[in-house]
Amino acid sequence: MVSSKEPRTSLRSDARRNRETLITVARQLYAERGVDAPLDEIARRAGVGNATLYRHFASRAELIEAVFRDSLAPILRAAEKARDQKDAWASLTAYLDHVFALLASDRGAGDLMTTETEGVPTLDTLRDANRRTLESLLRRGQDQGTIRADITVEDLMFLLAALGRAVPAAPDSWRRYLALLLDSLRPGTGCPLPAPSLGPERLGAALRDLGTAPPRTRDHDRPTHL
Repeated sequence: MVSSKEPRTSLRSDARRNRETLITVARQLYAERGVDAPLDEIARRAGVGNATLYRHFASRAELIEAVFRDSLAPILRAAEKARDQKDAWASLTAYLDHVFALLASDRGAGDLMTTETEGVPTLDTLRDANRRTLESLLRRGQDQGTIRADITVEDLMFLLAALGRAVPAAPDSWRRYLALLLDSLRPGTGCPLPAPSLGPERLGAALRDLGTAPPRTRDHDRPTHL
């Protein structure tokens, strides 16, 4: 009886170690090369075969969810905190500082938040929370007179998406360019805008061309992320 149980216990222990190793290696490789890093390279570095990787993670999206679930959670908390603050401008600047600090420090997380990735539940939740947060802060900032009245949430999301894509090219300078972007939102800082806002549907197409939106998004094709 004892001898028959020992192999199963050992197998469960080995499987658990393999899963943890795969997640650790994937996190390291995503940080180095982004979330498009080859799965077979992850398996090779983890010292297991491709079949073992797929036994634990049936798809790339499942592995990405396991790697980033915990690291994306602080942004969800930051979004909730930002929506609860009375001063919309201070909340917006603090929230975006938090988001872009993560984009700059973790290439994998930055890739995940600014490229076409579907089927990752934590990311879907984050995208929804991000749009709600930006909409809320933009509207309240305009009511409070701290954000120019002719800016739409689509304007803000497109600008943030473009800056997010640029962060890896200048990871030490993102605060400068975020400050320039935020300054353009202030009342009295610029001329009247020369063209209408993209609107939700055109924004979705623009973000896909920019490479920052999934091919299809929920809620009538409304993009919900940076």
